[in-house]
Amino acid sequence: MDRIFILLMVAAPLIAQTTFDVASIKRNNSEDAPANSNVPLGPGDSYRPTGGHFTATNFRLAEYIAFAYQVTSGQWQPLLDQLPAWAKEDRYDIQARVEGNPGKNQLRAMMRALLADRCKLAIHEESRQIPVAALVLVKAGRLGPQIQAHLADAPCPLDASESDVTPDQRFPVLCGGFRPMPPRGSGNIRVGGRNLTLEFIADSLSVVSDSGRAIVDRTGLQGRFDFNLEWTRQRVSAAPEISAAPVGANFEEALKEQLGFKMESQKGKVAVLVLDHIEPPSGN
Repeated sequence: MDRIFILLMVAAPLIAQTTFDVASIKRNNSEDAPANSNVPLGPGDSYRPTGGHFTATNFRLAEYIAFAYQVTSGQWQPLLDQLPAWAKEDRYDIQARVEGNPGKNQLRAMMRALLADRCKLAIHEESRQIPVAALVLVKAGRLGPQIQAHLADAPCPLDASESDVTPDQRFPVLCGGFRPMPPRGSGNIRVGGRNLTLEFIADSLSVVSDSGRAIVDRTGLQGRFDFNLEWTRQRVSAAPEISAAPVGANFEEALKEQLGFKMESQKGKVAVLVLDHIEPPSGN
């Protein structure tokens, strides 16, 4: 019996806490106040430890749901279409605290529990077959010049600014997220990231591409990567018969030249989040 008790005492700290110790959800009625959070609410891994404190002000409940369920770019619009208007329009502040220094995924689990408790939120996942843009290699085993495997010993500082870039100007300094970067060409769009899976990169590119479809990784490559991509959107002049010539490569051209990828039309299974139930937040 004593031995069992000792084993339980040793194992107990390894059990991750799944609820906040204290939490409040309050309606924010300010009209022009900016939204702020001490934890990035996007789907990436980017995170600076907060000592167990979660503080977010003036976000829509939909954005807290997206954080809690790590909603991908392809899942975002279908989820929005299911939510009631108040969950997409009303703003809320969430203040929460837990002992210790939990990681970002643990905070996500606690947010799921909080939303289930206060908003009776219930969501399940389904797999559906839809048309997608499959990201594949142009040449087998060959990457483009603007993407590289992330080195295991490459530093990922936590105190850098969102806008900081590496000394060679190729990548953002911060890891774990999809970030805008200063373009080299006037009017161009440039994005990048470090220490990302190709699944995450493909999904993030869905937001900025002109394909109109979810981009899914079909490269077969494993591991994590650093990348940047710069392209020019096709611009059309006021006169319908005249198209303004782009000053650089369009998205698909840049994808091939810079990353060594191309997009192929396919049908693929994607995970879709289905809303079962939601209510306005209850009292704290």
